[in-house]
Parts: sequence; structure tokens; C-alpha cells
Amino acid sequence: MLGDVLPILLYILGSILLVVLIILGIKLIQTVDRANALLDDLEEKSKSLDGIFTVVDNFSNAIAVVGDRVVDGIAGMVSSFFHKRKKKKIKEEEKVEYEEE
Repeated sequence: MLGDVLPILLYILGSILLVVLIILGIKLIQTVDRANALLDDLEEKSKSLDGIFTVVDNFSNAIAVVGDRVVDGIAGMVSSFFHKRKKKKIKEEEKVEYEEE
């Protein structure tokens, strides 16, 4: 009696498990399809914003170049000012040494 019931019970449980796995597989496929559609939409929207990001990037690069030139100019003026003072001081020292001889 138990030998007749046990295989039937295993077949029923195996069939139920197979049906549940098929249902879960179908749900998983639907979820992956929805996620793919969402990611495709997100990719299209990000591509539409690439132009704006390019403009902002170019603008920031231009501002950086202008700022670098301004800083270089100011540094050059300060450097030349101190360089002239140093030259003048050296000339005065040479003049004093020459007069002492």
C-alpha cells in the first residue's frame, strides 16, 4: 500500500514544483523585460542630455583657460616688478663698489 501511494505523492509534488517554477520563470522574464525597457528609456534620456553636458564642459574649460591667463599675467607682472627692483639694487651695489675703487 505505501509502495503504491508514495510514487503518486512524489509525482504530484513534482508536478506542483514544476508548475511553480514555470510561473516564477515567466514572472522573472517579464520583470527583466520591464527593467530592460526602463534602462533603454533612461539611456535615451541621458543621450539627449549629452549635448548640454558638452556645452557646460566646453564653457568651464574656456573659463579655466581665461583664469589661467589672468593668473599668469598677474604673476608675470609681480615677477617683473621684483626682478626690476633686484636689478636696480645690483646696479646700485656695483656703482657703490666702482666708486670705492
